[in-house]
Amino acid sequence: MTLKPRARKWYLVAHIVSAGLWIGMDAVLGILVCTALISGDAAVVTTSLRALDLFAVWPMLIAALLTLASGAVLGLGSKYGLVRYWWVAVKLAVNVVMALLILFALRPGINEAVEHPEGLLYPVVVAPALLLFASVLSVFKPWGRVRKESHDPARSNNRSDQTLRTGRRGRGPEPVGARR
Repeated sequence: MTLKPRARKWYLVAHIVSAGLWIGMDAVLGILVCTALISGDAAVVTTSLRALDLFAVWPMLIAALLTLASGAVLGLGSKYGLVRYWWVAVKLAVNVVMALLILFALRPGINEAVEHPEGLLYPVVVAPALLLFASVLSVFKPWGRVRKESHDPARSNNRSDQTLRTGRRGRGPEPVGARR
């Protein structure tokens, strides 16, 4: 499957916007958690933790799933694939792990934060760091392919056969006195 250029651009916009929403929600999560930890006013702490309960799980999970879905479509519809390049595979793994952490770690943590708001410091530090890491991977695209291209014997020709025999690429027999 290859996406047409216009469709690819729209999926890329959806991917960038959903990832931006996710990063923004993580920033607000951090601000509210820090406010609850720093404030001495019980009303401010309660309001901050109530606000977390409103947006921190389901809207953030929706943004994560939209990012995952648009990234999967982009991967399947482009030369990068889903697991063809290391940077794409790592981004995919980070996205899946973070979506699961939202569901299975953050959701119960929000409920326990009423009594122990310091328990939310871990997601406040780890989530933005992982999202920043995924963003850097998108820009720099490090590490190359997951697997090297395999040699297809059906596509071999005389030049490749000669390379295997002589260890040299298409230059005929070795000159007399050449070193090995």
